[in-house]
Amino acid sequence: MHSHRAVPPTHVDANRLWVDSRLRALVQRRVEAPVLRRLGGDVAGGRALELGTGRRGTGLRLALELFGAGHAEGVELSPATVLACRRAVADLGGRVEVSVGDATALPVDDASCDAVFGYHVLHHADAWRDAVREAARVLRPGGRFYSCEMTARIVDSRPLRAVSFHPADGDRPTPETLADACRDAGLTVVGQEDRLAGCWTALVATKP
Repeated sequence: MHSHRAVPPTHVDANRLWVDSRLRALVQRRVEAPVLRRLGGDVAGGRALELGTGRRGTGLRLALELFGAGHAEGVELSPATVLACRRAVADLGGRVEVSVGDATALPVDDASCDAVFGYHVLHHADAWRDAVREAARVLRPGGRFYSCEMTARIVDSRPLRAVSFHPADGDRPTPETLADACRDAGLTVVGQEDRLAGCWTALVATKP
């Protein structure tokens, strides 16, 4: 049983302005991905899956270029976003695939991935713990779940809520609940780093 609490209202949803921005991609490349790599290591030649690629496909590029994956696949709920992402990563050829899919019910076989990446996707999910369980399901033994998240501390704050829509159930991830969800899904947390007074957390967990 998870306690839910009331959250401030959203007046104008400006999520899209940030999620697919050049600045967001730069932060992901220069800050977040290097932290995840330091915590969890490379995915040399492996199969990587990204939850929620966005329109730019930055995480797919990073899986190949920074983490060394041999193949990167991404799932997105929106067909329009999938098409935009495919265009954005077309230069990567057959090393990348992007398809419509739900992070809480992945169209991926059990124990078939070496890594699952999630860059700020869980706090957008109505049932984010289901997404963690799905990540654990599709990982091979020894595979790793890499996650960066804005936590409830900032997502549920009045200023951000006013201009950024997120599920209103009052159950956004915190550093502690994200780590607990990984353990509940059968994963072992091997590294976690919090910044900005707990507003941001990076976590890597492995499947025994």
